[in-house]
Amino acid sequence: MSHQENFSVCCQKSISAAYIATRLLDTPFWGLYNLLPIILVKNLGATPYQIGLLITLKPLVSLLSSYWSTRVQAHPSKTIFSISFGRCIAYFPFFFFPFIDSISFFIFSFGFYMLLQVGMAPAWMELLKRHLPTEKRNSIFSSMQVFGHLGGGLMPFLLGWTLDEWPQIWRWLFPVAALLALTAYGWQRALKEEKMQWEKKEKQPHLLLHPWKNAWQLLKKHSDFANFQWAFMLVGVGLMIIQPAMPIFFVNQLHLSFTEVGVAITLCKGIGFASSSSFWTYLMKRINIFYFGMLVAFLAATFPFFLFASQWHLSWLYVAYLLYGSMQSGNELSWNLSGPIFAGQENSSPFSTVNIIAVGLRGLFVPLLGAFLLQQFGLFVVLCASGLLCLLAAFLMASFGQQTAAFKRQALYQNQ
Repeated sequence: MSHQENFSVCCQKSISAAYIATRLLDTPFWGLYNLLPIILVKNLGATPYQIGLLITLKPLVSLLSSYWSTRVQAHPSKTIFSISFGRCIAYFPFFFFPFIDSISFFIFSFGFYMLLQVGMAPAWMELLKRHLPTEKRNSIFSSMQVFGHLGGGLMPFLLGWTLDEWPQIWRWLFPVAALLALTAYGWQRALKEEKMQWEKKEKQPHLLLHPWKNAWQLLKKHSDFANFQWAFMLVGVGLMIIQPAMPIFFVNQLHLSFTEVGVAITLCKGIGFASSSSFWTYLMKRINIFYFGMLVAFLAATFPFFLFASQWHLSWLYVAYLLYGSMQSGNELSWNLSGPIFAGQENSSPFSTVNIIAVGLRGLFVPLLGAFLLQQFGLFVVLCASGLLCLLAAFLMASFGQQTAAFKRQALYQNQ
């Protein structure tokens, strides 16, 4: 085996080990992170407005995340450093949780962490795309997604009694979980050699409009990717428009406790996600990504229907979230891998950055639109709007799937 082949194998092993270790060690923190809204309500008396702000922060910070990922694209030799450094500063605020008693600070920490996590996603996807065979890359990514969601779903069971017995222990659990996650730096250090694989690029100015211009040029150049974004945007809008109504529906209509909301629903989503992950991974290898997206959108359209049916029997709520978890598994797979698929032989980071910008754009207006529809017309109209938007997305995905450009790109991606 030549020196170059040895180096390539070394890169594959180091990238696989670093990605797996990072996702595994992040899982305890991710479980706590998802419990933070419930913790703030139960222990600090957070207002509905403050919880609403938490709901909208995840998509909103994606707009700022695009500047982080664009900076990485302009300096590809610093990709590894950006991942390690970004993780360090993302976890830093949580070390102050035992000493600060401010809901605003906790909300800031929540959003700041998500900002950097989303911003680092294109860098990880590009590393996996460049140095791992497609089958291995899909397998590793899918397995880690399953583990992350199962871990996040089981965390309420593992910590629920602890949080009930010692209401303030969460302040110390966050820094402990953050410290555990940061131990992944040991595996990330092994990625230093991988820098030699990046091509040097001319330095680009970090202007305010730079990510937006890049995204617009990319969509104009790749019409198949633009079509995918339009249809995927409708699915995202359909799912996001009901989010402001969820807390009111759970409390006023279903009379659920925070434990039932945080434990049962999270667990059902995790089971649905994990049980369908291998199916979606298999399907991604077999069909056009547009037909794949069509199935995801159709499954998303069933969620509002079962959610509304839960008014008559609570079991439909768990069915709804089992299906939601399954849909989310396929949705995240297509969202994360659409960049490498549509990029073909090109750098996939700009494509992944467009995905991030699209999420941020939805977060700017969709939650407010959902709140307006809820106030003016009631829950039924909001759920109908959600289902119809997802069905429209499924129709568009099927229509775009008849085009061959994306299929050819996906065939090239699968043969890498």
